[in-house]
Order: sequence, then structure tokens, then C-alpha cells
Amino acid sequence: MRKTIFDDGFHSYLVEGARFVGDAGIPMLMDLNNTQIPKGLIPFTKAKRSTNKRNYVHFYQHDKYFSSVLTYTKEYVDLLKQYDGVITPDPTLFVGNSKCLLETSTYFNRAVGFYLQKQGIPVIPNIRWTDENSYDFCFLGVPKHSIVSISTHGCCRSYAEKKRLRSGISKMLEVLEPSGIIVHGHMPDSVFKDYLSAASFYRFPSEFELTHQSMEAKTNGINL
Repeated sequence: MRKTIFDDGFHSYLVEGARFVGDAGIPMLMDLNNTQIPKGLIPFTKAKRSTNKRNYVHFYQHDKYFSSVLTYTKEYVDLLKQYDGVITPDPTLFVGNSKCLLETSTYFNRAVGFYLQKQGIPVIPNIRWTDENSYDFCFLGVPKHSIVSISTHGCCRSYAEKKRLRSGISKMLEVLEPSGIIVHGHMPDSVFKDYLSAASFYRFPSEFELTHQSMEAKTNGINL
């Protein structure tokens, strides 16, 4: 009979040897000194067919496109090893969701990252929060003074979203004191301008931006 995710303790092999931190029991990532600011980012859905391996693979996409990485992580190690590194998965966190579900998303973010680290893959932790109610667990498992990554794609559409993003960045800087912050997506001044002197930010356009730029270029007869 085919096993399910419940049959082995939610893939407990992912965290064998891990140290768990906080009341939520989030796996602690190992030393991150083998990471670097990426030369480029590539979404997981393009990783199989891309010929340029000098990128970090990211999961800033709809959960349905990378859910198999959370449940069948072993099967993707050989693929991910071909790249410079990986930004840990980005399971969706919804404001107002059960705290248990939010903590589970953070758990798998770190658990997959820890497992990939054990396979020798450089890993940059993706940091994701909802509002201040998530601050007691969403930064757990990440060594201080490391390179981290965030995505603003889909998080800057309203005043409330920008406020939550701004507040979370402030708290992240306080708790993790990152050596560098990768930003996937836009960096609106209303959110970032007060923090630019507090850390080094490195912006990478989202796939939506790149597609839009490509369409505009074709419309204007420009070869990118």
C-alpha cells in the first residue's frame, strides 16, 4: 500500500539531526556561510529546462507548482544540486489562519531547507510572515547575520498589505540582523526607504515583471 505524508510523521527524515527551536519546534538551519548573493533567480517551474545553472532556485509561485517538493523532497535533490543554491520554499501564510497552520508552513520551509543543506546544497532562508501575530515563530530556525530572502510579489497591493510588509521588515531586521536581504519583486519607497541604511538589499524582478517587460519590448520592437 502506498504511504502517505501521515505514515512517517510528516517526512521526519527531513529533520533527522536537526535542533528544534521555539515553542513551535521549528527546525534550526545549519551554518549559512556557504551562501552568496545570487547571480540570478529562477522559479522552480523553470529549473528542469533551464540551461543557465548559475542561479538560485526560488519557490515564489502558487503552492500548487511546488507542493511536491514538500512531500517528495528526495526526488528533487539531483535537480537542485545543479544550481548555485536554493531559496527555501514559500508555503502560503494567510492572515487570520489558524496559528497551527501558519507554524506548519514555517516548519516545512525550514525542514526542506535543512534537508537540502545536508545534501550539500547552499540554502538561503525565505522569510515569510502575516502580521505581528506571527512574529513569535516566523523568524525561528534562521541563524543571525545571514543572507535571507523575502518576496513582495502580491504583498503591496493595498495600504494594509504595505503596512504589514513594512512592519515585518522592521521586525526581521531587529531579530535576525541579516547580512544581506534578497528582495524578489518591487521595492516601493513607502515600504523600504527607512530601512535602506540598516541593511544591504538586493532586488530581483519577479517573473511577472520580466514577462511584462518582454511584452512591452515586443510591442515596441525592441530585442531584449
